[in-house]
Amino acid sequence: MELEKPSKITCSVVAIDHTNMYYTVCSCCERTLFDPNNGGQNPSSSSSSTSQQCKYCTFNNSINPGSKRVFRILMSIATDSEVFSVIMFDRIARVLFGCSADQFFDLTKLHPRAAVDAGRTLEGELLRVTLSKPKNGNAQHLRVVNVVPFSSVFQPVFPTLKQHYRLK
Repeated sequence: MELEKPSKITCSVVAIDHTNMYYTVCSCCERTLFDPNNGGQNPSSSSSSTSQQCKYCTFNNSINPGSKRVFRILMSIATDSEVFSVIMFDRIARVLFGCSADQFFDLTKLHPRAAVDAGRTLEGELLRVTLSKPKNGNAQHLRVVNVVPFSSVFQPVFPTLKQHYRLK
């Protein structure tokens, strides 16, 4: 799908890539940090404490502002005429997940299948999304810049999984 300007479409979720759902950024400036434990591939292998240092913030302030995880969800969606992959970043993913990436990471530490179950929870969900071309010339996928679930009884992933796992 080629876009010249942001376009609103109605679609359903086909699947999400549950193997690489977040990355680590500086808590202060939100620059991407390299995670040697995670390598961007296996979120369950990384420690739950995010203690990486931002070279820029540490250099300028001589303090460690810490780090946090943010969502980066690769998702397949289907319209009435085609299926394609899109990418959804933190602000938009929080609408569907109902939590921060750090909170979801903590849930995956307790329940390793939570990422797979999140994908199953979202499968078939009807959404109204706004898609735009990526700002980065190297990016491969259209970006979701706005999302509105169609269902009036939509419940985000995090509360649904907490209820499923009987957590408080």
